[in-house]
Amino acid sequence: MKKLTLLAAATLLSACQSTNPAGKVGLDGEVFYLQRIALPPSATLSVSLQDVSLADAPAVVLDEQKGPVKGQVPLPFHLSYDPAQVKPGHRYSISARIEVNGELMFITTENHAVQLDGNDPQPLKIRVDAIR
Repeated sequence: MKKLTLLAAATLLSACQSTNPAGKVGLDGEVFYLQRIALPPSATLSVSLQDVSLADAPAVVLDEQKGPVKGQVPLPFHLSYDPAQVKPGHRYSISARIEVNGELMFITTENHAVQLDGNDPQPLKIRVDAIR
C-alpha cells in the first residue's frame, strides 16, 4: 500500500512539473515612487529583466511586462526567465518606466541588480523617479 501511495505521489509531482515545460523561474516585485500624486487611468507600466553585461551594446531583454496600471503604487509585477539563459559572469538588472499617453512620467534612475541564483529577495522593490 505504501508503494502505491508513493507511486501516486511521484506521478502527481511529475505532472505538476510538466505544467511549466519551459522550466521558467519567476521574479515578483513592486514598482513605487515617492511623490504623493495619483496616476491617471491612462498610465502604463513597463518592467523588464535585462542582461546589462556589455557596456557598448544594448541590453538583452530576458522578459518584459507591459500593460495598463491597475490601481496606485505600489504596482505589482511578475517576470519569468529561463535559468538556462543565465550566463556565469554576466550582470542582470530590473528596469521600470511609467508612461501616460505615450509620454514618460517615471523611470528607474538607479541600477536594480539581481543575481538570478534563486536568492534574490522577493518581492523586489523597484523605485522610479519623476521626469521633470
